[in-house]
Amino acid sequence: MKKIVFTLLLTVTSSALFAQAFEGKGDQKFQVGVNLQDHGTGVNASFDYGLGENISIGVSSSYLLGVKEALDAHFEDRYDLKGRFNANIGNVLNIDDNFDLYPGLNFSLKNFGGHIGARYFFTSGFGVYAETSFPIARYNTDPLTPAEKLNNQFALCFGASFNL
Repeated sequence: MKKIVFTLLLTVTSSALFAQAFEGKGDQKFQVGVNLQDHGTGVNASFDYGLGENISIGVSSSYLLGVKEALDAHFEDRYDLKGRFNANIGNVLNIDDNFDLYPGLNFSLKNFGGHIGARYFFTSGFGVYAETSFPIARYNTDPLTPAEKLNNQFALCFGASFNL
């Protein structure tokens, strides 16, 4: 009986150690989820690669599917691609090994912006995430059309996160 309890305890402890939200250099995360914002709902996907103990870079892309017809939004208005830099501070906050908070900056096709996100891993390979993004400075200084405003506003994304 003692061997069974010891084995079970060892298994639970070791699985908790491998379920870290951000492991540092070489860590790879893939996230896919829903993108919510004014006048549109779509899909979002991102990939982050760890460069150091608390730094990662990556790419993020979104495409808006549910856009009101009155906006006359074409593909280039609905699509956005971002290069991103994250400061992974979950281990600094020391809340839980499975939790990561990552504020960051992004350079998109539409603007220069920021984001703040959080992810929590239930197992070594699967977790959930929530992230907000917002523009800081847009590239187009002319007044934007309603369709051009689609990817130049506050957005909320949430979904599944995977360790690769």
